[in-house]
Amino acid sequence: MTDKVSHRGGRSEYLISGGAWLVAISLVLCAGYIAWQTRFQSKAFLQPAILAESKGGSQETALPATQSTTASTLTVGEGGEVNLPVFVEGASTLGVSRRIDVHTIIPARPREEVITYTVEAGDSVFSIAKSFNLKPESVLWANYVQLKDSPDMLSPGMKLNIPPVNGVYYEWKEGDTLSGVAAEFKATADDIINWSGNHLDLTNPVVQPGEKILVPNGKREFVQWVIPTIPRGNAGVNRSAYGPGACAGGYEGAYGTGTFVWPTLNHFLSGNDYWSGHLGIDIAGATGAPIFASDSGVIVFAGLANGGYGYMVMIDHGNGYQTLYAHMSAVGVYCGQSVYQGGTIGAIGSTGNSTGSHLHFEIRYMGGFINPWYMLPAP
Repeated sequence: MTDKVSHRGGRSEYLISGGAWLVAISLVLCAGYIAWQTRFQSKAFLQPAILAESKGGSQETALPATQSTTASTLTVGEGGEVNLPVFVEGASTLGVSRRIDVHTIIPARPREEVITYTVEAGDSVFSIAKSFNLKPESVLWANYVQLKDSPDMLSPGMKLNIPPVNGVYYEWKEGDTLSGVAAEFKATADDIINWSGNHLDLTNPVVQPGEKILVPNGKREFVQWVIPTIPRGNAGVNRSAYGPGACAGGYEGAYGTGTFVWPTLNHFLSGNDYWSGHLGIDIAGATGAPIFASDSGVIVFAGLANGGYGYMVMIDHGNGYQTLYAHMSAVGVYCGQSVYQGGTIGAIGSTGNSTGSHLHFEIRYMGGFINPWYMLPAP
């Protein structure tokens, strides 16, 4: 490393070249870095346990030690964030947010079994179905024995089957086949087999007579329990079939305007809306509240009706339209009487098959049913 030696004034002096100086300095720096790393790592892996509390409990978190006096400080932010210190040599302690979740969330599983519901006062097939996120048709189809496809047969205390999903709840009969039952309810055999709630052996799906199965998304036609439309003319009405309130016919009188007003003071529902199994609307009202003629016409039914309607009035408007008012507590008109739009024809009640006071109201045209919401003015 020595280039040359000279003697001046009795002293000896070594002359070292510039390249040698650089090598020397590099060695010194490397030695210093290795010593610093050894010292830092020996402390960094000394991990004291710090208890971190969150909303749902506690969790033990290991944090590295440092010379800083804040090395063992742990803060919990809003929502359960835990600020973990980050250690930088020669710098102040910084925070990094990390959320700790000590809870295990178990996903809700959909219901697969049919359950039982007890009807209460004020219930309707429509409201019950809505509370279980079902179509009202599915509730009717699951309870044919009790309701016979008529939502007006509902009564307090009745026990109803509530299926887990929309479809037809069916009792297997002798001679039934999967393909035959599926076709009857506009479904496929796979729909029945693959529904886990039916608990069928996928390799050998056998259903015994008397067993009940669900046909998911199945459907069928309804047995409609309605009072047939009665015209004002001579119709030869069989009064015993319709009920004691049926009129003989052969009347002349007032004609309708072709427009309709609300038949009650209230303009909102208390039970069933209009749907395929309920061809009218149930308007809220207290027992004894007045009922008005929705349009002018002649009375063709006034009194007790069959089929769960209770006391009922039907008006023929002479222009193809008829309106029907059911479950009345009192009837204030008589057969053949002319009535005029807005005139009082009786009082709201809960007669017949009804779970609470309301007016069942229908609008018909040429024998068919019209959704009253299309004809009545906006509430």
